[in-house]
Amino acid sequence: MADAAGASEEELPPASSSPEEEVEEEEQIGTLKEPLLEHRSLNLRRHAPNNTSQVAIVGSNLCPIESLDYELVENEIFNQDWRSRGRSAILRYVFLKWTFCLFIGLVAGAIGFFNNLSVENVAGLKFVTVSDLMLADKYWTAFGVFAGSNLALLIFATTITAFVSTAAGGSGIPEVKAYLNGVDAPDIFSLRTLAVKIVGLIAAVSSSLHVGKAGPMVHIGACIGAIVGQGGSQKYGMTWRWLRYFKNDRDRRDLVTCGAAAGVAAAFRAPVGGVLFALESLSSWWRSALIWRAFFTTAVVAVTLRALIDVCERGKCGLFGKGGLIMYDVTADNIAYHLADLPPVILLGVIGGILGSLYNFLMLKVLQTFSLINQKGPAYKLLLAATVSIFTSCCLFGLPWFAPCRPCEKDDCPVIGRSGGYNNFQCPPNHYNDLASLFFNTNDNTIRKLFSSGTNDVFHKSSIMVSFVASYVLGIVSYGVAAPFGLFVPIILTGAAYGRVTGMLMGTNTTLDHGLFAVLGAASFLGGTMRMTVSVCVIILELTNNLLLLPLVMLVLLISKTVADSFNPNIYDLILKLKCLPYLKDHAEPYMRQLTVSDVVTGPLRTFNGVEKVSYIVHILKTTGHHAFPVIDEPPFSSPPVLFGLILRAHLLSLLRKKHFLPTCSLIGSDALKKFVADDFAKRGSGKHDCIEDIELTAEEMEMFIDLHPFTNTSPYTVVETMSLAKALILFREVGLRHLLVVPKSSNRAPVVGVLTRHDFMPEHILGLHPYLSKSGWKRLRFRNSTFTRFCRASLMWACS
Repeated sequence: MADAAGASEEELPPASSSPEEEVEEEEQIGTLKEPLLEHRSLNLRRHAPNNTSQVAIVGSNLCPIESLDYELVENEIFNQDWRSRGRSAILRYVFLKWTFCLFIGLVAGAIGFFNNLSVENVAGLKFVTVSDLMLADKYWTAFGVFAGSNLALLIFATTITAFVSTAAGGSGIPEVKAYLNGVDAPDIFSLRTLAVKIVGLIAAVSSSLHVGKAGPMVHIGACIGAIVGQGGSQKYGMTWRWLRYFKNDRDRRDLVTCGAAAGVAAAFRAPVGGVLFALESLSSWWRSALIWRAFFTTAVVAVTLRALIDVCERGKCGLFGKGGLIMYDVTADNIAYHLADLPPVILLGVIGGILGSLYNFLMLKVLQTFSLINQKGPAYKLLLAATVSIFTSCCLFGLPWFAPCRPCEKDDCPVIGRSGGYNNFQCPPNHYNDLASLFFNTNDNTIRKLFSSGTNDVFHKSSIMVSFVASYVLGIVSYGVAAPFGLFVPIILTGAAYGRVTGMLMGTNTTLDHGLFAVLGAASFLGGTMRMTVSVCVIILELTNNLLLLPLVMLVLLISKTVADSFNPNIYDLILKLKCLPYLKDHAEPYMRQLTVSDVVTGPLRTFNGVEKVSYIVHILKTTGHHAFPVIDEPPFSSPPVLFGLILRAHLLSLLRKKHFLPTCSLIGSDALKKFVADDFAKRGSGKHDCIEDIELTAEEMEMFIDLHPFTNTSPYTVVETMSLAKALILFREVGLRHLLVVPKSSNRAPVVGVLTRHDFMPEHILGLHPYLSKSGWKRLRFRNSTFTRFCRASLMWACS
C-alpha cells in the first residue's frame, strides 16, 4: 500500500487507475466539498506515480510490503496519555523491557541447544547407519539409505515451508535486516513462521546439504523478540493493561534487535559477537541503552547454553556427546608467528577476497534462476529440492571413492557406533578415508577437524582441494532451495578448506600450522562474502577460544573485505536487492547531491481539512492506498491555509470504527474527547491491518463530520523543497521516518508540496525520473565491468573447473 499521500508506496489503485479518472471521481462528489476543491488537487511538479517495487520476495513467495512507523506521534490523545502516567508506570515499563530481554535470552538459548542436539542425533544416526552398512560391504544399500534419508529430510523441510509458512524459507537475515531498516512484510515474525523455522531447520541441516544453523537462529531470535513485543493478544486473552506500552514499532524494533543478537549468541555461543553482529550487520539505528539490553540478552543466552550443556556431561544427550560442538575449542594454546609469515597471510586475504566476491556473484546468479523456479508453485519447489538433494548425495558419497586410504593410529581410527570421528568408508581395518571423514560428518564436526592444530599429516592435499571445490559449489547450489537454513556455517567450512589448501601449498615457506591457516581462511572468506569485520573477528575468537589469533584475524579480514568491496556488495545486500526489499543504505549515492527533494516528489497529493466530512474521508481511503495524509486548516479555522500536521491512515480507520461523529463542521468538545483513549490508536501486531471495506456506515453518518485536530501528529518532520536529496535521505534513515513532508520555500503557495516516503529514495525511482544520472560520472568506486574484473572472474572460474 502507499505510504503517504503524494508518494505511492505499495499504492492500491482504485477501479479508475489513471489520474484523470480519479479527478473525474472527485468531481462527481463535488457536492461534498465544493468550496474546498481548489485545495484538493495541489499540483506537483511531477504527476507520474512512483512505480518502484511494492512487493518483495519474503522467504520464497512474493508478498506486499510496507514501512514501519518509528516516528514518535505527538497529538493531543497521546500527549494526554503520557502526562497521565505516574512514576510507577514508568518503572513498570522499564522493568518489563528487561524482563522481556531475559525471556528472549532464555528461550533463544534453549532453542539453540535443542537445534544442535536434534541435528547431531538425527544426522549422527544417519551417518552411523551408513557406516555400519559400509563395513558390511553393502555399498549400494548404504548409498540408498544415505541418499534416501537426505531426500526425505529435505523434502519434509521444503514441504512445511511451502505449505505452512513461506516466510520461513532461507536464512531470514535479509528480512530481519530490512525490518530493522523500517520494512515490514506479512508473517515474517509470526508464531507459525517460528515453528516452521525450528522444525524445518533441523530437517534441512540434517539432510547433509552444505547449509548452516546460524542465519535461521538470527531469524528465530528476532521472531521471539517480535512475538514478545506484540503488546498482548486478544485472540489468546492476553490483554493485560501493562502490555499496551509495547504496542508501537519503536519498542518492537528494540526487542527484535535483542532477539537477533541472541540468535547469533545461541548459534555460536558468542555473546559479544552476537551484540556486535546486530550492531554491524543488522541494525540501522542504535543507542547505548539498546547495547546494554542486547548485551544482557546475549549473556542470558550464554548462561542458558552452559547450564544445558552441563546436562550433556552426564551422557544424556545421545550422539550429541558433551555438547562441545557449539564451540570449536581446538587451536593450540601457544601460537607462534613471525614477520616472515605475514606475506602468506596477506596473500590468503587477497585471494579470499577475490574468491568471496566470486562466491557472491555466482550465488546471485543461482538465486535468480532458482527464484524463477520457486515462483512457479510448491510442486516446483519440491522438484528443485529433490534435484539438489540427489546431486549433493551423489557428490558426497561418490567423491570419497577416489580418495586414498590412509593408515591411522589407534586414537585416530574410526570409532564404530559414534559419529564425529574419522570415517573408515571403503578402507581396510586400521585405515581411514580422509575425504569421507570430512563429508560424512555434520558441518560442525568437519570444521572442528579442519581447525584442529597438529593435524598437518592427517589430510592429503588432493582430498582437501576436492573438499574445498565441493564445499564451494554445493554451498552455492544449496542456498536456493525453499527451506530454512543459512550461509554462515557453509562459508566458514569453505573458507577453512581454502585455508588448509593454502597452508599445504605454502609447504616449508611458512611455519604456521595448517589448522591456523584454516581459521584464517574462514575469516578471509567471511570477509570476502559478508564484508563484516569487527563482529566476525570477535565471533571467530569466541569460537576458537584463542585470543592469540586476534592480530592475524584482523589483518585477514581487513584485506579480504577491502579487495572484495572493489567487485560487488556483500551477500546480504545482494539478496536484499534480489528480493526487492526497499532497504535504505547508510550513505547517499553521489548523484543524489545533484537533486533536491522537489525533483523526486510525486503526486497527486491528497489532503484533509482539520474538520472533515466522513464521506470524503471514506472516499479517499477507498480510492488510495496512502498511509498518511497532511491535515490543512482552512477558513473558518484559519484565514490562510496552514499545515496543521499529519494523520495516519490507521488512526482514521479507528475514528471511523468508533463512529463518534459531529453533526456540524465544528471542533470537538472536551467531554466528547474523553471518549477516546490512546489504546484505541495503538499499533497492531506485525502483519495485522485494518481495512476500510470492513467498516459499515449509514448514509446519515456519511454526511457527518470528524474533527481531526486531536488525532493529528502536530510535529511531523518537514524539509524545505530546496533541500538536497542526499541530505534528506540521511535525515529519513537516521531518524527512522516513514513520511517526510516537503514544504514550499515561499509562503504564498500551498502549505505542502508533497510527502516523501521510502520508495522515493530508491535508485530505481530516482533514475527512472532522471535517466541522465545513470550516465553521470558520479558513481561509487567499484570495478563492476572492468577488464580486471572480467579477467579475475574468468581466471577463477577456470581454476575451479
